[in-house]
Amino acid sequence: MKVVEKFTSINGEGTRAGELAVFVRFKGCNLRCSYCDTMWANEADCSYEEETPEEITNYVLAAGIRNVTLTGGEPLLQKDIRKLIYLLLQAGLRVEIETNGAVRLSEFCEEGPIFTMDYKLPSSGCEEHMIAENMESLEINDTVKFVCGNQEDLVKALEVIQTYDLTSRCHVYFSPV
Repeated sequence: MKVVEKFTSINGEGTRAGELAVFVRFKGCNLRCSYCDTMWANEADCSYEEETPEEITNYVLAAGIRNVTLTGGEPLLQKDIRKLIYLLLQAGLRVEIETNGAVRLSEFCEEGPIFTMDYKLPSSGCEEHMIAENMESLEINDTVKFVCGNQEDLVKALEVIQTYDLTSRCHVYFSPV
């Protein structure tokens, strides 16, 4: 797995905001959002360490922190991500995956992580990549995050919330660009 950084910090997003977490950031993303704050992790020349799911799990366990956030880039693109999720959950950890909404979540629901999924609004330049079926995979502990850059984004977010009855399915968060 291509790991660009691992660190411990206070979670700033989703339902675990304010709690201590171990973050594992992976290289690569299938989108290039206009407001991306980690574009550096997606560049071809970004340095990374190849690590196995077992090595990552051991790092997280050594930190002694119960929350782990898998992020990127897009963590669900990593070839051994399913195995990593399984190992972390088997170790009794709370696994949150920060995902961009452009990868099918249904393929990872069986493992049981918590998703914080972005819905890319018009100002992102990536809305056409959103997978509508992902809304059906979301559960009560998951979160949909809307990063808004303008009034058009807010209007679209409301439409998506109403269309998929998101406030009954999961948590809904807004964040400014």
